[in-house]
Amino acid sequence: MNIIELIGQGESSTLEFKSTIESPAKIAKTLVAFANTGGGIVLIGVTDDKRICGIKSEVEIISLLEEASDMYCHPPILIRYELIPIDGKEILAVTIPESEDKPHLLKERNGEETVYVRMHDKSVPTGKLTARNLGSYTNDADKTLLQSGNVKNLLKYLLSNEYITVKRYAKLINISERRATRLLMELSSHQIVLPVERDKDVVYTLSSRNLSGKV
Repeated sequence: MNIIELIGQGESSTLEFKSTIESPAKIAKTLVAFANTGGGIVLIGVTDDKRICGIKSEVEIISLLEEASDMYCHPPILIRYELIPIDGKEILAVTIPESEDKPHLLKERNGEETVYVRMHDKSVPTGKLTARNLGSYTNDADKTLLQSGNVKNLLKYLLSNEYITVKRYAKLINISERRATRLLMELSSHQIVLPVERDKDVVYTLSSRNLSGKV
């Protein structure tokens, strides 16, 4: 892992920076979101503006992460750790693989359970539609579909934008909203895009699952 290059990429759907861990409940949201989508890495000891601040206690942070997984994630999430020395400091790289047991739920402090996913560089709450989509998907999409102009335009748009609505997609490629909905639903069945309930509407974001092989 080239840590300097990784930090230089900035936060994304598969990468998040934390200067430290304040509480198990807060970091659990990130763990759930990564496990539910394409997996990801949390670099602890790096600030949001890419500055390396390092960590004070590896043992303490790992203890908080284990508590986050065991107490706030349902089911618990597999986590891997790597301590990386750099410029006289230490960074803890926390790898969360894409889970085979999704959807994972975050146990909120008020007793509710919420599904979180990654949308660009954010961990966002979503609802039952996305949870069902996370739990199952079909085989990889046909290459002809992925190479079509309609899909290429969609992927290009989502690389620069957080999400797209059915109405915006229909306008983007000049088709009816009904056809746009069918195409987005087909792509979501392969987890190329991910439907996310937001503001009483469904939007579609680019899935990080096998992203490099699909864009």
